[in-house]
Formats: sequence, structure tokens, C-alpha cells
Amino acid sequence: MAADVTASQSLPLPARRRSWSTRLRRSPLLPAVLFASPWIIGFLWFQLYPVLASIYYSFTAYNIMQAPAFVGVDNYVSLLTQDQLFRSALIHTLIFALVSIPLNLFTAFVIAVLLNRKIPLRPIFRAAFFLPSIVPSVATATLWVMLLRTQGGIVNVALNHLGIADINWLNNPNWAMPTLILVSLWGIGPSVIIFLAGLQDVPQDLYDQARVDGANTLQLIRHVTIPMVSPVILFNLIIGIIAAMQQFALPFVLWGAGGGPDNAGLLYSVQLFNVAFQQFQMGYAAAMAWILFAIILILSLLSMRLSRVVYYEQ
Repeated sequence: MAADVTASQSLPLPARRRSWSTRLRRSPLLPAVLFASPWIIGFLWFQLYPVLASIYYSFTAYNIMQAPAFVGVDNYVSLLTQDQLFRSALIHTLIFALVSIPLNLFTAFVIAVLLNRKIPLRPIFRAAFFLPSIVPSVATATLWVMLLRTQGGIVNVALNHLGIADINWLNNPNWAMPTLILVSLWGIGPSVIIFLAGLQDVPQDLYDQARVDGANTLQLIRHVTIPMVSPVILFNLIIGIIAAMQQFALPFVLWGAGGGPDNAGLLYSVQLFNVAFQQFQMGYAAAMAWILFAIILILSLLSMRLSRVVYYEQ
């Protein structure tokens, strides 16, 4: 091998180039690169370039009509110290995530435990709980606009039959966030399916041994089910954080770009849309996007620290 390298280096430069080109043509690397080139070009142009461009634009004043002007960290300073709507949208998003993620996880886990039991029509119930998640989010939000109408909405009609007065779900600032959180439960189908997959991997022997030791249903769930599906819980938690922090379609369809009464339903992604596509402050919006990325990354890393208490079967 060393002799071949020495021999190739002793050749004149044109001959050396021909030698490398001949090796490249004979190598399987060139056909592999050619076959993968559509994906490589697509990745570089449609993914990597926009990411790098957004980093640059976040340090500029850019409104599409004019060339971007470099302003340093002014966009970030303005967002963190002066922009009240940014602060309000961030607080609303954190509140939404703080409440909706545990609620969705708990509800999905309970439903999965129930659907994992041998009950009549179990396949139909499983399909029914998963079906809403395959409906487009805009269609789902539009449906909930009709259901939550103050006058004639099905939800208020049902509450009236229970003796409860109409609730102004969409136009009362005090009900904006509860409405978002409750409607978000409509999309827990994927979490239910993932929990079901995890539950079916729990060895039946563990349940049998626990029952022999006198464990009741709650003790089985606490000491057997939850530890065995803890990796699934962690996975759903991280996915829930990412989805909640980027929630857009639901508040946008319910209230439009305004964010509802007194901006009570204004979430981060909606405000980012307003800045980018209504005010056309693309540099400012790029800075908002990178702040959101940093927040999601930090929350995800903090969640990963929970992996220390997650049980992984050997």
C-alpha cells in the first residue's frame, strides 16, 4: 500500500490527476453521491440555507422590500426588554404548556390503560380516540368554533341541560386560556397510541407476581405499569413540549391574528406570524424564531434529565 502511494506521488501531476479520476470512476462513491444528490441538493437549499439565512437575518433590520441592514443584537434586546406583546405571548405560551402538557399526558395515559383492557368493541374505541388526530388542525379548530358559540353552540346547549348558564368561551378573556387547554385534549390520539404500544410491552408476569403479593389495581399501575412505561412517558413529554410551544392553528382559527379578547389567547407562534407576515419585520421575526428554538431546546434538555429516573429494561 505504501509502495502504491509512493508510486502515485512520483507520477507527474497530470498523470496523478488521471489516476485519482480513474479511481473515483471505479469507486462506488460516485454513483452513491449521484443517486443521493436530489436529497443532498434539497437539504442544502430548502433546509440548511434557510436555517443559516435566518441566523443572519435575526441580526438585521429586514422588511423584504429593502436590503437587510445589520443591527447586531438590537432585535434580541428589543424583544427581551421593550416588546410587551412578545412578553405577553411568551407568558401565555408557557402557561398553556405548563397546564396542557401534564393534563394531556395524564388523560392519554388513563385512556390508554382503559383501552388496553379486554373490553367489548375495543378496536372501535381505539379508532374513535385516534380519529380526531388525523383530521386537519384547521378543520378541527373550525369545528370547535361552532361548538363553542355562546348562542346555540352544542357545548353551551349541553351545559344548559345541566342547569349551567351559557359560558362565553371565545369572547371572555378569563375563558380564553381554559378554552385553549381544554380543546387541546382533542388531539391526544397519537399519545394514546404510543402509550398503548408501551403498555403492551409490559410483561404479564410482573402483574401476576404483584397480584400474588396482594397488590390492587392502583398499586399495579403505580409500581408496575408506570415504571415500565416511563420511557414512553418521557418521549411523550418531550414531544408535548415541542408541540405546545409551537401551537399555532388552534388559537389562530379561534381568534385570528389578534389573539382573542385583550390578547388573552395570543400565543408565541401567532405573534411570530403577525410580526413576519403582517408587519413584514423579517429580521425581528427571525430573532423571535431563534429565541423560541432556544426555549424549546432548554426545556427538552431539562426533560432529558428525567431520564435518570426512567427505567429501561435490560
